[in-house]
Amino acid sequence: MDLDSYAFTFEMSVRDYECDIQGIVNNSVYQNYLEHVRHEYLKHVGIDFSEYARQGVNLVVVRAELDYKYPLAPGDSFVVGLNMRRESALKFAFYQDIFRMGDNRLILKGKIIGTALNQHGRPEIPEALAALLSPCQ
Repeated sequence: MDLDSYAFTFEMSVRDYECDIQGIVNNSVYQNYLEHVRHEYLKHVGIDFSEYARQGVNLVVVRAELDYKYPLAPGDSFVVGLNMRRESALKFAFYQDIFRMGDNRLILKGKIIGTALNQHGRPEIPEALAALLSPCQ
């Protein structure tokens, strides 16, 4: 794991109630982890997710691609690495990877595609958010 290749990293730990009967993190919980880190990243770069919503701008997920590589279990600590990039004129993507701390094992690779909807429900990426995005590739 080379955390220097990520624009943002965030450490977390598995809570017992996030695990299923098999004793591993339930697959839906990973989406919560990724969402939390996206919100933390936006705060870190000065984008107030809640303020956008109050202004009628809603950042929404339109697609989630998750490749589960290895499960997390109770007590595991992990780090989520995040990079953000423009995917098209109206879409952006968060590339997020989860690594277990201690052995740096890759747990999950994710690509979350989103857009911003203006107060009329039309896609429109706000200037402050657009400024964070690297060009389409």
